[in-house]
Amino acid sequence: MPQRRSVPFIARLLPLLLMLLPTAGQAAQEPLPPSPVEPVDPFIGTDGTGHTFPGPSRPFGMIQPGPDNADTGWEYTSGYQYRAPKIIGFSQNRASGTGIPELGDLLLQPGLERRADMASTYAKASEVARPGYYAVTLADNGVRVELTSTLRSAWHRYTFAQGGRVWLLVDLQHGLTFRTDRQPVLSVANRFTRWGFAGEAQRRNWTTRHLAWAVRFDHPIAAIEPIPARPGDAAPRFWLGFDLGQGRRLQARVGLSTTDRAGARANRDERGGWDFDAVVAESAREWHALLGRARISAPPAQQRIFATALYHAFLHPSVISDVDGRWRGPDQRIRRVRRGLRYSTLSLWDTFRAAQPLITLLAPERVNDIVATLIDHAEAAGRLPKWPIWGGETGTMIGEPALPVIAEAWAKGFRGFDGRRALAAMVRTSTRDAQPLYPGDTSLSLWSLYDRYGYYPFDLAGGEAVSRTLEAGIGDAATARMARMLGEERLARRFAARAGSWRRLLDPETRLARGRDSQGRWRTPFDPLTPTSPLNNPGDYTEANAWQYSWTPALHDPRGLTAALGGPAGLRALLDRFFFALKPTEGAAYLGQEAMIGQYAHGNEPSHHVAWLYAFTDRPGTGHALVSRIARDFYRDRPDGIIGNEDAGQMSAWYVFATLGFYPVDPASGTYVAGLPLVTEATLRVPGRQVLTIRREGEGDRLARVTLDRQGLPPTRMPHRALVAGGVLRFAALPVTTP
Repeated sequence: MPQRRSVPFIARLLPLLLMLLPTAGQAAQEPLPPSPVEPVDPFIGTDGTGHTFPGPSRPFGMIQPGPDNADTGWEYTSGYQYRAPKIIGFSQNRASGTGIPELGDLLLQPGLERRADMASTYAKASEVARPGYYAVTLADNGVRVELTSTLRSAWHRYTFAQGGRVWLLVDLQHGLTFRTDRQPVLSVANRFTRWGFAGEAQRRNWTTRHLAWAVRFDHPIAAIEPIPARPGDAAPRFWLGFDLGQGRRLQARVGLSTTDRAGARANRDERGGWDFDAVVAESAREWHALLGRARISAPPAQQRIFATALYHAFLHPSVISDVDGRWRGPDQRIRRVRRGLRYSTLSLWDTFRAAQPLITLLAPERVNDIVATLIDHAEAAGRLPKWPIWGGETGTMIGEPALPVIAEAWAKGFRGFDGRRALAAMVRTSTRDAQPLYPGDTSLSLWSLYDRYGYYPFDLAGGEAVSRTLEAGIGDAATARMARMLGEERLARRFAARAGSWRRLLDPETRLARGRDSQGRWRTPFDPLTPTSPLNNPGDYTEANAWQYSWTPALHDPRGLTAALGGPAGLRALLDRFFFALKPTEGAAYLGQEAMIGQYAHGNEPSHHVAWLYAFTDRPGTGHALVSRIARDFYRDRPDGIIGNEDAGQMSAWYVFATLGFYPVDPASGTYVAGLPLVTEATLRVPGRQVLTIRREGEGDRLARVTLDRQGLPPTRMPHRALVAGGVLRFAALPVTTP
């Protein structure tokens, strides 16, 4: 992997490298620990089902320019696949690791000549990716493309094989889409000036959204030639000609916005000038500061996996507010935030589990604004969001995953948002029936139906009835906790009682969560091993089966689930069967059935907390071994090193927590479950907090005790507030004893 970063332009860099070589006296010194940025490999996860992208982004950036190999297909949800042989162009925004393609706006493709098909082959050795920088040489187009970004603008630098007249394809039709059955462009307008162009469009794909753009070049446009429309096109494409004379370089700055052209221009110009290399350096410094908050002592390969996981975890959510604070909400109204930022690309069903808790741990300055975004969304749309992107709601997935995010923030001491306003939004979302966003939407919270039966009957709910019932408990428990923290005891009791509805679906015969109809009859026949999905084979579960979803109540009531399954020994016996007695499912990766150990499927989020549940059993060491195995087998320092969709940081956040030795099984409780760190030492340095040093002591593989500054901590309820106060967190390990 390092050779991909070092091959290009080596001759140009050689004098600098020689200056940096140590003298003979320096060579004898102990080497410094690596930079937190140097080990990051953005190509990890770009091959296969990880669906990440190698293009640059600032932390939580609004814009992520990068290469697109295709514009449709599940494999190309971020526009890129590592082994694809051609690049069709470079679009300006995307989401990392999602399961549905969206964004990919404003495709640019440079070349020496105009061709009907401007897709170009490229040598993998010419491709470079590191935080804040991407480059590749387009062999067929005779141009070296370099990309970087600020928080809200994309910077392109093209170095052509020769000067004179060069060309740039501008494609306003292009976008990453899964809807090939309908036109994604609803309206479009664009205007050229001598130095660039600006425009706006309405697009409809995963969500319906408003897009504005503004582009400026460092050379005047010498020619504008419209390209004949292809069948089905609703937006124009153009050839732009530039006369470079004896020079060979052309640069562009691109701004996007959810608001209007003025917003896009301001975002484009948030950093003026044309010093591309300075922007690259600024981005590297910003990533250095953020990634340096968590450092580990580990071999190089583990350093690369860990650093890249941190990097991926901090790509989203994405800032959505303009330089002047304006942003477009889900009701299409433009608002202005007076302070702070507003965010989108909130993959909440995935990220409430570990990615958002990792932000509360390592990027706490983001938390208040993220929660304020959720509350603002609720006031615009009437309820909290489920999966917003580019300011619009997609309605994707089930439950109400914004609820535990809010309760978690309050439980961990964040007070930069109005708690009463937040609770009011939580109650509205938990009591008013949701309205469908698209025909056939069966993932809705229908509280009138739920409250009538105490669960979702599979004959009336329309699909995913068991999963929706279990996910409802997560939200109800979060609302109850928020109410209790604010002194609303009556409200807390109301939602705490409803949070226990999962017990109505716990089948006493199989001890699994099983569907019931409106008459209270169990679903028959019952196959607990068949995974279902509303898009493929509708059933009672969401991208999972009964075995995988039955552990869901532990995300808010791990002790209640333990008791219901027969106590620590009963829970352990069922977990053992889940991991070791059942065969993996084959041929259903599209349903999350990948990265499997028995019926545990690390490729999808419903399984992510399950190995940690051994902490509640009489043999927690089994869980420690499983966490280590999952980290070792399913995370690698190579392009196919993420098995399963990255899902906006969730897959990577799991790895970071596993490495540190604890995990937020019940995020809204403000506590963690202890395991064993996968390294001998780690250090967390977060501005405004005391340093937390994490040490694994002893040669064993079973946790004997965990202490913070020599004071014991409960291994199933390690308080977040204690950890962020700093100190030395010690995990004492002993050998596993056989019974």
